[in-house]
Amino acid sequence: MELLKAKVLVINKQWQGYEETDVQTALCDMCRGACTGIDTENMVPVTWDEWIKLPVRDGDRAIHTNHFAVRIPTVICKAKYADMPKRRPKWSKRGVAKRDGFICQITGKPAPDGNVDHVVPRSRGGRDAWSNTVWTAKKVNTKKADKTLDELGWKLLKRPVEPPEIPMIRLIQPKHPDWQPFLCLR
Repeated sequence: MELLKAKVLVINKQWQGYEETDVQTALCDMCRGACTGIDTENMVPVTWDEWIKLPVRDGDRAIHTNHFAVRIPTVICKAKYADMPKRRPKWSKRGVAKRDGFICQITGKPAPDGNVDHVVPRSRGGRDAWSNTVWTAKKVNTKKADKTLDELGWKLLKRPVEPPEIPMIRLIQPKHPDWQPFLCLR
């Protein structure tokens, strides 16, 4: 059952990776003709009828039926889909640090071991959001505690903003060596 939840890369008709799906969904989509599997050894699209006849090679994962084994695809292609969707990165502490360049947004000094500070403190209803969090030095964050910047007379170097939307291809981390050729930005 765990094998059916393994990740498969989905590419568009320009052969650019744009999302991940699971093995179960990939095989169902291939079977109903919504996509083709990519034979990454020969870099060719393969229909379901051809796919089930492909030999299972050493190192391939496979699902075994009573009559034959089916190679698990690592990459599938939705040839009717041409777009490259964009998405904003999910909020994370690491993301805030990268957005702010690991620079304390109060002092302007590098803070590689700093942490996230909430402009509106969580104790006052502030949330984990791009527009409410900044990177600060640990000492500065400790001193600020649950006060607002106005209460302390402090100012931010720059107002926190959401990062821009980026192509999905940049958000996908390769989970299989076969994915690499499809995740390069062109």
